[in-house]
Amino acid sequence: MAKRSAQSALPPTTDALRRTLADNIRGLRKRQSISQEDLAFRCGLDRTYVSAVERCIWNVSLGNIEKMALALGVEPWQLLLPEQRKLEEK
Repeated sequence: MAKRSAQSALPPTTDALRRTLADNIRGLRKRQSISQEDLAFRCGLDRTYVSAVERCIWNVSLGNIEKMALALGVEPWQLLLPEQRKLEEK
């Protein structure tokens, strides 16, 4: 099997999308006066996982994005919208 060349490697990622997700989760959680522990319980996740997501430490699976969105009362795709985009949609 041939090795991948540097040209076929994935481009380096920025943490912009992960930061947007983290900020949106934290913002919604705080506006609803929900603790990390309460959100984690509602999602069936560990509180330390929720904390790590909010600090951009973990790459989050689509399934866990869906769990957190449902627990926060929003559609999953809304957690990925940058703040500017949300303002434009109003």
